[in-house]
Amino acid sequence: MSPSTVFTRPTAAALAIGVGLAVASTGSLADNFESASYDPATDEIVLVVAYRGTNPGHQFTLQWGDCQVLDDDRREIAGELLDQQALDAAREDFTKTLRFSVAGLQCRPAMATIRTAPRFYVTVPLPARSATTQ
Repeated sequence: MSPSTVFTRPTAAALAIGVGLAVASTGSLADNFESASYDPATDEIVLVVAYRGTNPGHQFTLQWGDCQVLDDDRREIAGELLDQQALDAAREDFTKTLRFSVAGLQCRPAMATIRTAPRFYVTVPLPARSATTQ
């Protein structure tokens, strides 16, 4: 075999690596949480989100599910953080601090679990509504 014919076809491993690199360099990586807390002064959940994209202008929304009352009367609620530019190419790292009011949330006190991707979630305890937030 001549040297030119030995390397004419890529191996399966080389193809897999090439495809993996192409997907990683162009596809958006999942948003993730750097921190999450409850701010009693403003009655808001504060999330610091890390994400990748082509611009820092991503807009996020938080959609709440139904309140779940457990057997011992504790409450849980799940929320999903949605990135309105989820398909943006993952070219640069960005972080953004998000604030979401929970003043109108009736499911309190509760443990609020917020997810942004299948494996990225945080849980924030929400206290009972105070007289000033009712």
